Amino acid sequence: MENDSEYKVKLEIFEGPLDLLLYLIKKDEIDIYAVSIERITSQYLGYMETFKMLNIELASEFIVMAANLMYIKSRTLLPKEVQPPDEEADEEDPRWELIRQLVEYKKFKDAAQFLQGRESEEFFTAVPEKPDLTVLNVDGLPQVGIFDLIRAFQKVLKRFEDVHTLREIVDDRWTVSDKIDFLLATVPVGGRMRFEELFNEASSRSEVIITFLAVLELMKLHFLEIEQMGVLGDIFVLRPEDKPFTSVPMDALAEFQT
Repeated sequence: MENDSEYKVKLEIFEGPLDLLLYLIKKDEIDIYAVSIERITSQYLGYMETFKMLNIELASEFIVMAANLMYIKSRTLLPKEVQPPDEEADEEDPRWELIRQLVEYKKFKDAAQFLQGRESEEFFTAVPEKPDLTVLNVDGLPQVGIFDLIRAFQKVLKRFEDVHTLREIVDDRWTVSDKIDFLLATVPVGGRMRFEELFNEASSRSEVIITFLAVLELMKLHFLEIEQMGVLGDIFVLRPEDKPFTSVPMDALAEFQT
């Protein structure tokens, strides 16, 4: 059995710190110009703590942004007359430089998505066949971003945030391999379950964490796929019909257990 305390998630995260900030703003349904630095800093650091808990490798840009947010927060909490001088800041509001970055980044991101959509329209010139709406069209991880998954995981983890027992500290009964077998036995081939239902039998915080690591592993191996019902909606886990196996071959897991 692998040592789960040293289990490192080698997850491809294409989003960066600005993507996370835009996601948090979108989740709270607020305008970029009305963003609360105190609230968004707290939420951002919460995600950073979760990434650290899961041993997910992050680019250095995430650390730099965390430091920048804490600096801006410290300036906003001080009265203007006692704020330290900032030679690079021309505006009175210390949030403005960050807001400007977010606005510019969102413009480029929206433009890229628009051009990608136009490219698809140009490529598919023929009239497509009428789709069969009874069949789920799931492409896996790209449909749900890592921030959506972390948000759903945090909601499950909150059930245990006030539980501090000796059993929680010494509970090492479960490994990622155990939970992979459990998930494959729980999610039927061709079936789907709510993300939260995967943790119904979890009795400790550590078991929730290990189960989530197993979900990420099965997603990378394409044994599980993820679908979200609308923006910031419920997340469902699906088992592809072309993956009927009840266990994952050990050679498929070898590179992730070193």
